[in-house]
Amino acid sequence: QVQLVESGGGLVQAGGSLRLSCAASGIIFSIHTMGWYRQAPGKQRELVAAITSGGSTNYADSVKGRFTISRDNAKNTVYLQMNSLKPEDTAVYYCNMQGNIINYWGKGTLVTVSS
Repeated sequence: QVQLVESGGGLVQAGGSLRLSCAASGIIFSIHTMGWYRQAPGKQRELVAAITSGGSTNYADSVKGRFTISRDNAKNTVYLQMNSLKPEDTAVYYCNMQGNIINYWGKGTLVTVSS
């Protein structure tokens, strides 16, 4: 059974930092693209950042220069370092694993940025 478990969300003031983690189990981690998505109230879920099995990354324009995605294949974990947080970053953040025939989601972790 595949599980993606996010952690690290919480309440932070604008300008602060948080580090999200997503631990995967039940599947070979290293060969899949991992991503972080977010969904704010009343809005569609959007891609925040993704990292391929080879380490290539891409980011939403809104987070470039502030967020960094990384992965530790030995720990089956993907991270999202979020710096210079803004109130508009408030959302539920979801971990995602994608492959040719798979698409798994975590349950999400709430990030709230106060002004």
